[in-house]
Amino acid sequence: MLTVNAIAATSATDPLVRTTIERRDLGPRDVLIEIRYAGICHSDIHTVRGEWGEIAYPQTVGHEIVGRVTAIGPDVTRHAVDDRVGVGCMVNSCRECDNCRAGQEQYCLNGNVGTYTSVDRDGTVTQGGYSTHIVVDEDFVVRVPQSIPYEKAAPLLCAGITTYSPLAHWKAGPGRKVAVVGLGGLGHMAVKLAAAMGAEVTVLSQTLSKKDDGLTFGAAHYYATADPATFELLRNTFDLIINTVSAPIDMAAYLGLLRLDGTLVSVGAPPQPLPVPVFALFANRRTFAGSSIGGIAETQEMLDFCAERGIAPDVEVITADQVNEAYERVLTSDVRYRFVIDIETLR
Repeated sequence: MLTVNAIAATSATDPLVRTTIERRDLGPRDVLIEIRYAGICHSDIHTVRGEWGEIAYPQTVGHEIVGRVTAIGPDVTRHAVDDRVGVGCMVNSCRECDNCRAGQEQYCLNGNVGTYTSVDRDGTVTQGGYSTHIVVDEDFVVRVPQSIPYEKAAPLLCAGITTYSPLAHWKAGPGRKVAVVGLGGLGHMAVKLAAAMGAEVTVLSQTLSKKDDGLTFGAAHYYATADPATFELLRNTFDLIINTVSAPIDMAAYLGLLRLDGTLVSVGAPPQPLPVPVFALFANRRTFAGSSIGGIAETQEMLDFCAERGIAPDVEVITADQVNEAYERVLTSDVRYRFVIDIETLR
């Protein structure tokens, strides 16, 4: 077992602390990664604060992981020492169910193994990327293109794929009108990706405070949802709405923005249920859907797409000692647009 430095939550209420955790011995098809940067996702905060259910403490979170391969098992063929690689929200799946065989491991019918708070193949609880090293099966490690800096690549492993997957599935592209609800870590990536795909993009945010950013990222339009006139003006407008916020929204109002056969997709995950008025779905044959990250092949596709189009998140790099402050700033939307931990400060 390899003992490594890490940052962990010891309870749902106490600050995260420096500690050490153990990584399993390298198996035949495992890759040992020296982590360079780890992004901070709102999911990390929900998890350690027990908002998505009870977890076992101490727990190291983080599922936006990039770094360098430092060792490989004897049967590894996909990666080599010194490769630039990344790990996202899952580190294993059953490989046998229909969904896994279709390359949709995120929807594994037997439950995929999350990068943290899941039961790993050795029976231990998985620990995430706020640490100096991680051991992962080679099939769940992706290649990070050389043109994407490490610190900007990290958020692509969650925020990037979480927004890319529904945009690709619901065919965002030329001639399609796409709205993005919220301009945060997920939302700003949704805008950049949808615009790069050729869609006409509109940002729907509570206020106009980030309008200049939204237009810079590729949005053609920007509206304040705090203004009731917005929902009248944009009624029956969009083919696709990507809801990125982790808070309740007025479902009837947002569904009313969809044109015939339009779809509202939630990728943000509020702790409480979202009530859906069925009559709002009847009109225009609208659909309400959810989407969860992406499979490994699609994640690699997303990374290659971003490399080819010069797409990367806007990040603020922090030290290991600034994580608790960063959590509080995420909760007040005081980040533009993703915190990324420099893991060198944890060594």
